[in-house]
Amino acid sequence: MATDQDQARIAELRRLINHHNHRYYVLDSPEISDTRYDALFRELQDLESAHPGLVIPDSPTQRVGAPPLDEFGTVAHREPLLSLAKAFSLTEFVAWQKRAERLLNGQTFDMVCELKMDGLAVALTYEDGRLVTGATRGDGYQGEDVTLNLRTVRSIPLALPPEGRFPHRFEVRGEVFLTKAGFKRLNEERAAQGLPLFANPRNAGAGSVRQLDSRITASRPLDIHIYGLGWAEGGDIPSTHWETLYMLRSLGFKLSYHSARVETAEDVEVFYRRWLEGRDELPYEADGVVVKVDSLALQVELGTVAREPRWAVAYKFPAVQATTQLLDIGINVGRTGSLNPYAILEPVSVGGVTIRQAALHNEEDIRRKDIRIGDTVIVQRAGEVIPEVVGPVVSLRTGREREFLVPSRCSACGTPVVRPEGEVMSRCPNAACPAQALERLRHFVGRGAMDIDRVGTKLCQALFEAGLVKDVAHFYLLTKENFLTLERMADKSAEKVLTSIRRSKGRPLSRLLFALGILHVGEEVADVLAAHFGNMDGLMWASQEELSAIPSIGPKIAGSVAAFFREVGNRSIIDKLRLAGVSMEQPKAGTAAKLQLSGLEIVITGQLESMTRVQAEVRVRELGGAVGSGVTRRTTHVVAGANPGSKVERARTLGTTVIGEEEFIRLMEESR
Repeated sequence: MATDQDQARIAELRRLINHHNHRYYVLDSPEISDTRYDALFRELQDLESAHPGLVIPDSPTQRVGAPPLDEFGTVAHREPLLSLAKAFSLTEFVAWQKRAERLLNGQTFDMVCELKMDGLAVALTYEDGRLVTGATRGDGYQGEDVTLNLRTVRSIPLALPPEGRFPHRFEVRGEVFLTKAGFKRLNEERAAQGLPLFANPRNAGAGSVRQLDSRITASRPLDIHIYGLGWAEGGDIPSTHWETLYMLRSLGFKLSYHSARVETAEDVEVFYRRWLEGRDELPYEADGVVVKVDSLALQVELGTVAREPRWAVAYKFPAVQATTQLLDIGINVGRTGSLNPYAILEPVSVGGVTIRQAALHNEEDIRRKDIRIGDTVIVQRAGEVIPEVVGPVVSLRTGREREFLVPSRCSACGTPVVRPEGEVMSRCPNAACPAQALERLRHFVGRGAMDIDRVGTKLCQALFEAGLVKDVAHFYLLTKENFLTLERMADKSAEKVLTSIRRSKGRPLSRLLFALGILHVGEEVADVLAAHFGNMDGLMWASQEELSAIPSIGPKIAGSVAAFFREVGNRSIIDKLRLAGVSMEQPKAGTAAKLQLSGLEIVITGQLESMTRVQAEVRVRELGGAVGSGVTRRTTHVVAGANPGSKVERARTLGTTVIGEEEFIRLMEESR
């Protein structure tokens, strides 16, 4: 049994080691030698080994990692982790600034400039000063639960100083990364072990965070920079982003010191130029400057658009480029019939990534840039997923290069292609073109559209090739027997797919409009149309003039929408969807809050039979409820699937209602 003296010494050792960890990993200013630090650490390990009952999760000895997981769980982001709009020149940045000022009725604002790190975005949730959840960005709304892995990153505090003033529960957001030196050291170690080398620091860092075995994560020199507060409750927070950064730094979080509060676009440009010229001095990779409106109240007033905050922009550094040979130009047929050219390249490393194909945008762009097959071309990534061909190196031409000719017939169906007046793309006009049909099916079931889980690219292709699904309405006519005719489709899997299809019938009109793949109708336009008309009938019979009169709907979009609904085949598909029970309505603002799961905070744990946890969490939010990542006194229900873990015990301790999957389904059905 531990004596009072043992307990006091353990507490003192933890305090000392946490202090020296902060000095070393956060402040880069150690006070003691490595030998002295190692002695303190070993003493704590020995005492905890002798008294295992005194080991706590946030002890400095618990950063070594845990045994492998079967898979990551998911965490629903209470506030979405949005991507940023981008500016590639001072002119584009000033346009962003002026646009924000117009939205604020001419009000000017201070800004904060921060370096844009090339790492992996994560969200860390703290409750009563202790780290409870760490998640990746994921799709912005749900991320992977990588708490065990992030606990091994030594610059992430497991517990905040008890004397600190912080909210009861809050989330910070940051970028996990490998320094250039850490990346070099990691690759040297892998080379010595005969292992494949990592291509670049970002991929190595992201891969390290997403290891199912957190002991691997613990072995890698990961670091973090916190860049902001996601949300907070139960305490006061500053009124500006700049003051928030100071608050977070005072609580022991590691932030970049390379930031500045500025007033004008000229100040932003000075900061940008300083680090454009000096980015090689940085110990980590940076690909631009993030500029944010400083006032948090103005951030709220500006809000978001198209899943991007209006109050922030990424002012990007020039792209990373390389040259290689353009071997050929291929063609993909898109879901709207567009013939999309792409470059087939001699493989080349660009920013640490091997590139074999790149975007060419459209045939007009190829002509304008005078890109020819056989050219030596400049390829750039600029941090983007899809690289692009910038243009040819004309001085290296040999005379054997040849111009690109747009195919006269569709490669998928042989139909003569057309190029509508005013369009930059040639198109296959055949509505029955198999390439278009398959792409439309894939789009229809995807995220942001009808989000039919378990129906991915391979299953879409199998259903299409088997003749079971020829248009999107056929998804809702499928039976279990249909699925059982496919290879590797068992009875239980078929049931789960059918459940996913049935659940998609309740998606709002905005999701259906986007899923239909109407030319020029993206998610934002679909939201505008659904909110304006409220139902499919009102939209279907609207004239082009009525559509053009809607704010943010221009003549090009109005013409495309009107043309789509004039087509008999398209109206037939909508009729079939209606008969199958697919919703044709857009919930009115406030309906979810009044009629559905408003006021409930639901935590889902364990494995569900009829749906994935991500699907269940999405459904809760669609019905107006909140999804919790951990069981707290605000949790109203815990849904327990198979192998639920400790959250059920926590719920019972707090007296929180615990329900099974069937009861959960009834709860959602009753809320309709």
